[in-house]
Amino acid sequence: MKTFYKPWVLAAILLAALASVLTPRAAAQLDGVIRGQIMDIVGKPWADLAVQVVNDQGAKQETKTDKDGNYSFRNLRSGIYVIHVLLPGQSQPYEDRVQVQGATEAKKDFNFKELAGKQGAEYQEALKKNEEAKKGLEALKAHVLAGDALVGQERQVKADLQKAPPDQRDALKQKLADLSNQAVAEFKEAQKTLTEKDPNAPLVLFKLGEAYDAAGRNEEAAEAYQQAIALKPDVPGYYNNLGNVLARAGKIDEAKAAYAKSAELDPANAATAWRNFGISLYNANRLGDAVEPFRKSADLDPKNAQTWYLLGASLVYKMTTKKVGDREEVQFAPGTIEAYQKAVELDPNGTWGQQAKQGLEQLQLMAPGIDTKVNVRKKKS
Repeated sequence: MKTFYKPWVLAAILLAALASVLTPRAAAQLDGVIRGQIMDIVGKPWADLAVQVVNDQGAKQETKTDKDGNYSFRNLRSGIYVIHVLLPGQSQPYEDRVQVQGATEAKKDFNFKELAGKQGAEYQEALKKNEEAKKGLEALKAHVLAGDALVGQERQVKADLQKAPPDQRDALKQKLADLSNQAVAEFKEAQKTLTEKDPNAPLVLFKLGEAYDAAGRNEEAAEAYQQAIALKPDVPGYYNNLGNVLARAGKIDEAKAAYAKSAELDPANAATAWRNFGISLYNANRLGDAVEPFRKSADLDPKNAQTWYLLGASLVYKMTTKKVGDREEVQFAPGTIEAYQKAVELDPNGTWGQQAKQGLEQLQLMAPGIDTKVNVRKKKS
């Protein structure tokens, strides 16, 4: 059976259909803004503070306050947002909600001085601890920077002392001791700012060790380095420095264990660890003991001219003499000449190559006729 529409009914249907086609769909609004200012516990703008905003679907944005404590979030849809203010030293953020409607700007300020007055004693205490933590961190940084500067001066005076004429050495030694005491005092003050289980504690102890170390206070330096290691046992540099002072103190086995641990934790720099061990022994005039670590370093990094030169110089210490007829002949330890030759080959015009050449000349004087010829390859231009 056919259905007939009256003319006015048909016109209404056509108009409705036409309206559905021509009426534009509402676009999602993405130009809402949340803006505000954050004041700290004493009512001053809180700069560089992390702030997050989370929408009802869990999407998150993060920003930080500027020097005036201002923050803003843009390109927001309409909806309810949760604002998280990430307070330093607190495991949970301070939260509040704000509604964004269309292309409008929502204002949300936080004045923690006023909030502290409205909240209970527990919250006020938490904010007080935040402020103390901020001040403690600033004091920690100041003492560490001052201590580092003094350690730098210590090292310079120590270098000057090695070159100074005899009549200047006593004054330089006293200056070194004074600088060391000042640096130690700064790092001890830094320790007073640390909180319980503070992650900065190992570093402060390590730097305290450096303050002792630079002045040759081996026992005190070793104790500080060991305390740093006890708190953070996975830092190669801590073991390396501990090895330095133990070697200088003549505790060879303990020093070797420290360098070995440094090499184990940082295989890429294991050659450096063993070379440092050798240098510490070399500087302590324990050249015979220095041979083994220099050999290990050379095996790991065969292109280091310094290692080869120092290995050759240490092996000279192991030379012996043999009676042949009526005279004594020098017997060099295996590898002595080759170590010097390798240094010359790798660094023909540099410091280590030149010293190795002098070493070979001295070997010739001690044992005329030995072959010390070096084949130096010219670099390709």
